[in-house]
Amino acid sequence: MTHKVHSLVALMRERKLLVQRLGLVDYESALALQKQIEQAVKTGAQPDTLLLLEHPHTLTIGRRGDSSAILLDEEQLRQRNVTLFETNRGGKVTYHGLGQVVGYPIINLSPDREDVHRYVRDLEEVLIRTLSDFDIEAFRIEGLTGVHTKRGKVAAIGVHIARWVTTHGFALNVNTDLSYFNLIIACEGEPVTSMEELVGDETPLSAVEDRIVANFADVFEFSLNTEPIYA
Repeated sequence: MTHKVHSLVALMRERKLLVQRLGLVDYESALALQKQIEQAVKTGAQPDTLLLLEHPHTLTIGRRGDSSAILLDEEQLRQRNVTLFETNRGGKVTYHGLGQVVGYPIINLSPDREDVHRYVRDLEEVLIRTLSDFDIEAFRIEGLTGVHTKRGKVAAIGVHIARWVTTHGFALNVNTDLSYFNLIIACEGEPVTSMEELVGDETPLSAVEDRIVANFADVFEFSLNTEPIYA
């Protein structure tokens, strides 16, 4: 088979990624949307999809976590306008809030990416490349999940995979109020940081989302679906 034919076959197999930028969405609504899209991706009714959004102040408990890692009771959380959810993602307890870019990839890993560890490492790679685009040195730590810097953890990852279709995802601290992390005992007790803290100034979330989209498409070998989609 000639090189041109190989290239044509590769092009024909190229998968499209639909990106939906949703702005500020409460956690419960985002969870319901993920479930809806998950079913559509499983049946082929919707292409692989990446949701990018912000959440209001929210604490989530993953499959390996429990409420003992939350330092306030539910009434105290309500007084601070913080909502609490138990989820089926991996990981322990984490915080979501304003100034954070949350990404929910809902993609089918079958047939050529059926490897949970590879998927998580690929998400880390997307975020490491994105941070590098803003001159921030970030890295993995063996045995831990997420993206780290010399000043602490800058991005958390917690995923769920069913029949090789992914839900949940990552949270990157951009201009995040880090004081909210004091409400929890974060995973492994590592300090947290943000892009704002690392570069000394706020970065527009839209600029960070632009780089996440480009790096996600590159790492996962997608072409971008340019059709306008409004949630």
